[in-house]
Amino acid sequence: MSALYPLRLSGVTKSPIWSGKRLCQEWNKGEGAIGESWELCVRKNENSVVVNGELKGKTVAELIRAYGTRLTGKEISADEFPLLVKLIDAGDDLSVQVHPDDAYAKRVENDRGKTEMWHVIDAEEGASIICGLREGVSPKTLAIALTEGKALEVLNRIPVRPGDTFFIPAGIPHAIGKGILLAEIQQNCDLTYRLYDYGRIGADKKPRELHIKKALDVIQSFSESEINAARYSRACGKIGEDLLADCEYFKVRRMCVTGAAKLDCDGVMRHLLVLSGEGAILHGGAEYPLEKGSSYLLPAALEGVELVGELEALVSE
Repeated sequence: MSALYPLRLSGVTKSPIWSGKRLCQEWNKGEGAIGESWELCVRKNENSVVVNGELKGKTVAELIRAYGTRLTGKEISADEFPLLVKLIDAGDDLSVQVHPDDAYAKRVENDRGKTEMWHVIDAEEGASIICGLREGVSPKTLAIALTEGKALEVLNRIPVRPGDTFFIPAGIPHAIGKGILLAEIQQNCDLTYRLYDYGRIGADKKPRELHIKKALDVIQSFSESEINAARYSRACGKIGEDLLADCEYFKVRRMCVTGAAKLDCDGVMRHLLVLSGEGAILHGGAEYPLEKGSSYLLPAALEGVELVGELEALVSE
């Protein structure tokens, strides 16, 4: 069995109707309009593939079965991998949607729920997101607004800028606005209940499906103060790290490296996504190159890992 090392991963790209072109043109993530690049995914129909070293060509699912806790740190099966990491480029407004929590998803869909976070990498001037209902608006009021075509009047819109981070718990209606490029870290689930979609027509020439009944079942009211408490906007210094999210499903840190920084795995599997700059991972006497868009899975068993260069990265576990 080959020794484990920093595993560079390929992304699985998606081209929904709202896709932009920056992931292709600036991030080398494929061709044409690409809305999503799934940088770490272990799913039935999508799987990250190793593109470097002796394990090149192996999927992460295959490595979980072969290496077990040496890779994952704790017992995780390929069928129940807990984390999904994406890059998202919104060339247009995404639909307003909501995700169920674990209890509802298990009962109704035989799946898990979806809590996520967004870290804004770039945003056009005036770009915004939808996050939650406006203060004092109940799910019942939202239901009435939907029937009257006034959904956008009762949803909470927040202007964004690069560096902003938002925690999006299950049950909160949300949408990424046009002109935003962000990283999304989430539970490994693709359950989405679409509330509102601007009347857009899908590839089949029909209006895209809405899931209003299920969406209204799972929407929870969050106050403006609760939403703001989960929003971060921190300037990153030349050297250091910020804790961007820490919940029962994932922990995400932003690291800014100038020179060198240690990144021992301490028995925990981590994913590294480079947002800007360049450098390398040093491990076992070898160098693994880093540039904008580099995606690496760092096995739990690794020791003596160091980052060198001038770069900014998200580290998820």
